[in-house]
Amino acid sequence: MKFCSMSRRLLACTLIGLGAAPFVALAQDQKPIEWVVGYAAGGGSDTVARTIAEEMGKSLKRTIIVNNKPGAATNIAADYVAKSRDYGNIMFTADFATLAANPALFAKLPYDAERDFVPVGMLARFPLLLVVHPSNPANNLKEFIAWAKANPNGANFASAGAGSPQHLAAELFKERTGLALQHVAYRGGAPAVIDLVGGQVPFALMDSATVQQYVMSGKLKALGVASKERLKNFPDVPTLSEQGLTGFDASAWQGLVVPKGTPPETIAALSKTLQAALASTPVKARLETLSLEALPGTPEQMTSYVRAERDRWGAVIRKNQIRLD
Repeated sequence: MKFCSMSRRLLACTLIGLGAAPFVALAQDQKPIEWVVGYAAGGGSDTVARTIAEEMGKSLKRTIIVNNKPGAATNIAADYVAKSRDYGNIMFTADFATLAANPALFAKLPYDAERDFVPVGMLARFPLLLVVHPSNPANNLKEFIAWAKANPNGANFASAGAGSPQHLAAELFKERTGLALQHVAYRGGAPAVIDLVGGQVPFALMDSATVQQYVMSGKLKALGVASKERLKNFPDVPTLSEQGLTGFDASAWQGLVVPKGTPPETIAALSKTLQAALASTPVKARLETLSLEALPGTPEQMTSYVRAERDRWGAVIRKNQIRLD
């Protein structure tokens, strides 16, 4: 028995010496990895997490279970992960709201966006589409603005939640167009789109992953793309910039983080596995079908990107005096 125990210790030391420490760090606990998403199941955030989790799980030889914790502009999910000490067994889709917008939207947060999480790497960028119910008479931005001015009490827009990129993009749209628009917040993109399709709310700036199938089936009508370039899957839909909102550029994005305290070797292993997943054929194909852009890169690159986005959108939030508490 002593020999077997010593052999196992020698094997572990040998593996570490051969550079296998990241694998050991992840494989030592074979319970499922929990991937927390701050939005409802069925939306774009959920779809991306499940798609990438499947590929990462194969490489890690571990099951990854997506746990949806929607609400409070992702603060519920962020607080849950920030307080977790289950290092190596939990990770989190930290997005535009969590890392860039919420620090400016809330006077007090249950987490620190800069200190409580460690980046693993970016996931994807979500182009936003201006979509309306098919019954809306508008077929382009000019006609939409005319409709909104003629219906000031009915120009309500849906979003995936207060402080979400869809919400803030619409606030920027409101600022640039001068329209009187009212916000209707939902607990995720999926329930928002259900009401859009049902005609309960007339329009939204919603991510392509969530609305693409409805636009293609004719259940929603796309009037414009909020990012700089047209989308491959919708080549005939012009950008808002092309239609008169010069320079308008808004998109959602997401990155993968773990709670502070996670061992560096575990973060390195997760980052390596994430990059491989983003480069895999199944993930690339799935993201392309949703008009999403994969954002491969290092944890350090994610840190720089998030800092720039926090500065940019913080300025928009302060200028428009948007507060959520």
